[in-house]
Amino acid sequence: MTDASDTAYSSASVRWLTLLSICVATFLMPMSMSAVNVALPTIAEDLSADAVLVSWIPTMNLLGAIALQLPAGRIADIIGRKKVFLSGLLLFSVSSFAIILVEHIYWLLLMRLIQGVSGAMVFGTGMAIVSQVFALHGRGMALGLTSTSVYLGLTCGPPIGGWLTEGWNWHAVFLAPLPLAVLCAVLVWIHVRETERQPDQRLDWLGSLLFIAASSLFFIGLSELPSWQGALLGGVGLGLLALFVYQQEHSPHPLIRLRRMVQNRVFFRSIQASFLMYAANYPLQFLLSLYLQYIRDLSPAEAGQLMLLQAMMMAILAPLAGRLSDRLEPRIPATAGCILFGVGFMILAMLDQDSGLSQVVLALLVMGTGFGLFSSPNNNGALSVVATERLSIASSLLNISRTLGNMLGMAIVVFLFNWLIGKSQITADQFPALMQLLEWAFLLCAGYCLLAAWRSWSRGKVHVT
Repeated sequence: MTDASDTAYSSASVRWLTLLSICVATFLMPMSMSAVNVALPTIAEDLSADAVLVSWIPTMNLLGAIALQLPAGRIADIIGRKKVFLSGLLLFSVSSFAIILVEHIYWLLLMRLIQGVSGAMVFGTGMAIVSQVFALHGRGMALGLTSTSVYLGLTCGPPIGGWLTEGWNWHAVFLAPLPLAVLCAVLVWIHVRETERQPDQRLDWLGSLLFIAASSLFFIGLSELPSWQGALLGGVGLGLLALFVYQQEHSPHPLIRLRRMVQNRVFFRSIQASFLMYAANYPLQFLLSLYLQYIRDLSPAEAGQLMLLQAMMMAILAPLAGRLSDRLEPRIPATAGCILFGVGFMILAMLDQDSGLSQVVLALLVMGTGFGLFSSPNNNGALSVVATERLSIASSLLNISRTLGNMLGMAIVVFLFNWLIGKSQITADQFPALMQLLEWAFLLCAGYCLLAAWRSWSRGKVHVT
């Protein structure tokens, strides 16, 4: 495959085998992530970790993903998407296997950081490969199926995590994805064609280092607020981010021309909507896992089975919404999805210690419907206005918006833990504070969804080919 032509994918069977290869990987990563969320209370007990360190287990994954997302996308455009994709799978497999040796919380956090880096390599290239392969053959539907694989991973993760944690131990949660990683690597190696190298292009090493430092320091600082150390780190991160923006405008081989991105109204507002929706979505399973296991005293398996309702609805609706966005304005289903997702958070914000589980079920079904309507049309609208030779970096930007949103959502949750609970293990005495934290977090997430609806609708009309 070359960047100028998709003739290597003129065969329908080759296109669908390629899509299957990508879908296996995009199933694998979220399955691992959501399975770990269910195991968090068991991990906390086994490693004697306080509430703040437990909240860093999903957060470290985000830190690795956001820091390497832009460089990974740019490297893929230069040396080839297949190489970067396979390297990400290898790194994920090695770090997952290494977790069986972990006996301290800090080593687990390091492995989660490495898994985040591998996720940046996989997600920064996967969507770009699918977008080019299906550019003339129903891209919205293909992106919808890619989204479905993500939601199927989210669906399978909680019950798998619960069963593995109860049947063996939490280490098994990290080992379970390894056979799928091997299968995915084989499928990608056989069916995905490598993109042409761009020898005239260079990686902007200075820009990459600036972005890694800026995103890492800002994220760590935000999570450490309201301490003065957190404010200092966050301020330095913002300063480096401003320097990164300036440097990118003057670099001969930038990671991204930010001015051009802002001028592309459809793409820029699509990534704004994505940022806000994922800021709302990412903390959801973490927060609900704590509510269901601590407050409602459900087992890990029971909590996982209940939480799969949202992802199940997303998996059903994502390909349908993607196909709809091939025929209809993408902003219509996407904006409706934002509003429904916010309604679900309002329902969750009304939970108390005696609420029936039917209230949680209703909220998850509404939220699954909302996010299923949003994701595929939003991605389809964004990528439809991007040149073929820039698809990897555009895919990385969409994933950066997702990861930045995840980062903001979890950083604020970590801040709330620092403020309301502190560095102590969650016990019955802390349940009132935990309920207050959950209410505030759910209301904040509802606000993110309303802002996302505004940005989604205001992107304007998109002609999707």
